[in-house]
Amino acid sequence: MAPGDTRLTTRYRDEKFTDALYGTMHEAGHGLYEQGLPKMGEFYGTPLADDISLGIHESQSRMWENLVGRSLAFWEWALPHAQRVMGSGLERYTPVDLFRAVNIVSPSHIRVEADEATYNLHVMLRFELERALVSGSLKVRDLPGEWNRRFKDYLGIEVPDDKRGCLQDVHWSFGLIGYFPTYTLGNLYAAQFWETIRGQITDLEAQIRAGSFAALKGWLNTNIHAHGRRYRAGDLCKMLTGRPLEADPLMRHLEARARAVYGV
Repeated sequence: MAPGDTRLTTRYRDEKFTDALYGTMHEAGHGLYEQGLPKMGEFYGTPLADDISLGIHESQSRMWENLVGRSLAFWEWALPHAQRVMGSGLERYTPVDLFRAVNIVSPSHIRVEADEATYNLHVMLRFELERALVSGSLKVRDLPGEWNRRFKDYLGIEVPDDKRGCLQDVHWSFGLIGYFPTYTLGNLYAAQFWETIRGQITDLEAQIRAGSFAALKGWLNTNIHAHGRRYRAGDLCKMLTGRPLEADPLMRHLEARARAVYGV
């Protein structure tokens, strides 16, 4: 499979193979954070037993989903297991094939199925529309049309129906106005934490390749989860990475992925 070949990606998007896998890893990241919080003993019921922010919470889920789960090292470990479960359908593919397939950049309608490079455009769209709705400059009845217009402008594809447009997420129906930016904050925090983690766990890729995730989980438990709400999110980021939150680590990650997939 040559760099940029989308055949395998299209096939498994249709079968919802990768959607199910990465959705599971995403939610597992949330669960690991909750399990790592100091909820027992003297801190029970106090802010020290709670998460810092939704941005940090999403950093844990997006880290496991993307920085671990979409890496070549992960597929070098996971592919034999996937082949045993799925049978002959995966036998002719290599870890490099799967790595390239799950990292193809291709605009799509559904946020949770979006690749890393286009994902934050989905968040930007929603945040802009939320601000317009709250300010009153956009009426609810006009939301579908404005969604479709901006979506075509940002991602270059037409929206076929509201199911794949403004009704696809549960957040607004739940009243979670303002939640979507926490996904982008999570991407930013995850990439910046990841650079620090790789500097401190120097054989991290080899461990992932061997299916050993204990050192990574231990680092997250010790440096993020165990603090509960002792620090503000920005303060924790600066304490762990030596810098305020910035976009450069995420850009370096996305550029490295694109080079590996497309050979550019």
